[in-house]
Amino acid sequence: MQILLVTGPGGAGTSTVAAATAVRLAAAGSRCVLLTTRPTPVAGLDRAVEVDHVTPLPALEQLWARHVDELSAALPFGVPPASSVVPVPAASEFAVLAALAGHAASGRTDVVVLDAGPSATALALVAVPGALHWWLAQAAPPRLRVLATLRSAVVPGRPGGAAALLGGVAALEELIGHVPLADPARTAVHLVLRPEPAAADELRTTATALAVLGQQVASVTVDRVLPAMPGEWAAQRARVQQAALDELSALAGDALGPLREVAEAAVPPADLPALQALDAAVPRTDRAPVPVPAPRRDGGGWLLAVPLPFARRGAVELTRWADDLVVTAEGQRRSVPLDPLLRRCTVSGGTLTAPRTAEAALEVRFTPDPAQWPTGLLEAEESRS
Repeated sequence: MQILLVTGPGGAGTSTVAAATAVRLAAAGSRCVLLTTRPTPVAGLDRAVEVDHVTPLPALEQLWARHVDELSAALPFGVPPASSVVPVPAASEFAVLAALAGHAASGRTDVVVLDAGPSATALALVAVPGALHWWLAQAAPPRLRVLATLRSAVVPGRPGGAAALLGGVAALEELIGHVPLADPARTAVHLVLRPEPAAADELRTTATALAVLGQQVASVTVDRVLPAMPGEWAAQRARVQQAALDELSALAGDALGPLREVAEAAVPPADLPALQALDAAVPRTDRAPVPVPAPRRDGGGWLLAVPLPFARRGAVELTRWADDLVVTAEGQRRSVPLDPLLRRCTVSGGTLTAPRTAEAALEVRFTPDPAQWPTGLLEAEESRS
């Protein structure tokens, strides 16, 4: 199952673009679902494509009801029923994840067009699976899982707290395993912008934030482009609009291909003919996969390049924690597991190359740690360099 995630700043027209894309795919024969958290005002849309309108509370109740018996058996105090559970922050993101996982598991869907809303909401959604993996690894490391399994085998009957925890961990891991939001090969992120001066900064910051999470921008659609009109006010507005379009074209360049422009409609599309007349569907894209960062030999150590398109110098943070490299930029943070080679090294520096361009990357230098290398192996590596 493929996911087309459509996002952009508020008011850019992401819902219109997402709906138009879903209708086009369904008309072409794809088993398509339009997944959204907002009502769709286009009359007859649900007759042209399957629309899944997700609301957080029912999704939370279903998830809770699936595991309430296990929790009740393991905990010494009363557990509320699903109908009494109060939603927590980020419940909307969990509801969307659950809906995506359901469509993936069903085998009845070829593509989901996800109307992800504003950029900040979309970034939070893309970040959730990776963040959950990280937290689950902290809460239930392999050692705890082995001990809980042994305890259950030796003392059958009433499950312990660890067993109940692992049951919840397994359920969450199964859910996020069906949702490849951070995999550009299975989820394409399409950015919708307005032709305004702030659009270029929106593209830069969103592209950098997505790169931190392992994603990339698949295409850029500029929506609500005004037609030529008479008068001085219209002429000034046209100059501002054209300057924004020129800057976006220069930023996208060969990396994203030509911008897709959608004209401003006199009134929002209220039915299918009006929606189709806009020709607002995102283009089909065949982007090259994001390369997995791999170390390369450099003098007496190694360099690891992490792509961060459009990242700004001084706005990237780098730390090392245990066997992970932690990268932070534009409000996003990801923990990147190091391969066995780099785990036996120390981080000796980091440099942002080609800042504020599509080729920007964080180059991290690693130096062999003599205490972590077997006797003779370090000397052999140094003799080959």
